[in-house]
Amino acid sequence: MRRGLIFLILLAILGTEGRAEGVTPLRALMTGDDSRGWQAVGRLNIGSNSFCTGSLIAPDLVLTAAHCMFDKITGERIPDREIEFLADWRAGRAAAYRGVRRSLVHPDFTFTAENFADRVAHDVAILELDQPVNNTTITPFVVQATAVQGDEVGVVSYAHNRADSPSLQEVCHVLAQQGGSLVLSCNVDFGSSGAPVFAIRDGHPEIVSLVSAKAEVRGEPVALGTSLRAPLNDLMVMLEQGDGVFHKTPPVVRRLSLPENRSTTGAKFLRP
Repeated sequence: MRRGLIFLILLAILGTEGRAEGVTPLRALMTGDDSRGWQAVGRLNIGSNSFCTGSLIAPDLVLTAAHCMFDKITGERIPDREIEFLADWRAGRAAAYRGVRRSLVHPDFTFTAENFADRVAHDVAILELDQPVNNTTITPFVVQATAVQGDEVGVVSYAHNRADSPSLQEVCHVLAQQGGSLVLSCNVDFGSSGAPVFAIRDGHPEIVSLVSAKAEVRGEPVALGTSLRAPLNDLMVMLEQGDGVFHKTPPVVRRLSLPENRSTTGAKFLRP
């Protein structure tokens, strides 16, 4: 199944190479003027030595990737008390610091799943903050949850070599759609997991996907994003019903990246 997914993604990318034209480079958001409009994106500090990217979709709700909630070595869930959201983190300061009261991981997400397509398709989590972010300069994003092949999108993310301020890529593209996952020409790296993927609608950025993984196809980097409509709706229902954190399959330790010799397509996948 994994080889089949890799092959389908490879064909999709090779069949839409022209759509990647016009991709813009990353731009660091170093100042308040740079980050205006993007302040609801923040860094998630997780445990003692890990971080992801998250974004406010309500004053007390952060959207991110489900796999960020797991220890990458042990495969165990990270306690909510060890997660902190730093809104608009730049140059050692944040516009707001919040702890996490409760984290909801999509029930169909399995950290140890062998089926890579299913992992990406359900790689969504919502974090309920211990206090809402009531800051007039920080406006939660609308989630549109629709993106199709050929769409022009952008991404704001942190990463291991740019962890002290977010970076914006204003223009990248949806290269292909495979089930519940999207192949994107966006520039991501470790730490970008959970980063919001935006489309501009009526002059305003709306979240249409989030970063789940990075991939290489014949040496060319791409990102894999999650189609949000169904999994996010499921999580919102869980939140309204007051469901606690749960997971269908107990996590176990496993390697998170595919060996290079597993496939002859030249594609390999990593969690960013």
